[in-house]
Amino acid sequence: MISLWLINISTLNLSTKKIMNDTFHIESVSSTNILLAKMLRDSDLSEGFVVCANFQTMGRGQQGNSWESKKNLNLLFSLLLYPKHILANEQFLISQAVSIGIKRVLDKYADNISIKWPNDIFWNDRKIAGILIENSLQGTCIKHSIVGIGLNVNQTDFQNAPNAISLKQITEKSHSRTKLLQEIRESILYIYRNQNAEKIRTEYMQMLYRKSGYFPYSTQNENFEAKITQIFPDGRLELQDQTGEKRSFYFKEVKFE
Repeated sequence: MISLWLINISTLNLSTKKIMNDTFHIESVSSTNILLAKMLRDSDLSEGFVVCANFQTMGRGQQGNSWESKKNLNLLFSLLLYPKHILANEQFLISQAVSIGIKRVLDKYADNISIKWPNDIFWNDRKIAGILIENSLQGTCIKHSIVGIGLNVNQTDFQNAPNAISLKQITEKSHSRTKLLQEIRESILYIYRNQNAEKIRTEYMQMLYRKSGYFPYSTQNENFEAKITQIFPDGRLELQDQTGEKRSFYFKEVKFE
């Protein structure tokens, strides 16, 4: 099977690459999500398979946003899942499980880690990790999910992301990206495979950034203060303003100020 992967991947004109067990390491690639999708079209890959890069030339975030990361300093990888037990209309559950998995690992290294809806990972008010999940749907089910994760590990200078922070900046020491990759993969897979939907949703709410109290938000038409009341199974965020009015928003319909 490994030789088959090498034959298929060699046609992609990629730089140095190496397969170790269930992880494919590559020096540089446009996007680990794109590469994993290509590999999946060519070969049968097991759940939990990872593509990891030292650098991405076209790192992506949610809604087409870019992801800034210097070479050899951060953790950039994509994880393959086959979430056949999750219905397509409840696919946000994958995002919740992944977010919880990352936070649980980072909690070992630093305090004040939270999940900013829908799936950014924050330290206090600064972003340390981002997630981009691309699901392939088949009727009412999910055929597979490619989970792209970018974690700021040892980078200390962010030119185009003023709100970014790394684990090294928080802890004042460098960290092993290989160890973090192993810990995060194991953490995500454990939650995804062993925790039921209700427990995942409950834990996600408990880990939310700004989970208590009123904070400023904005839409295209107004600025207002509100508190988070719930997250719906389809990923919508419900906010309640100080008059008691409740409104729900999909991602990009409301902004945290």
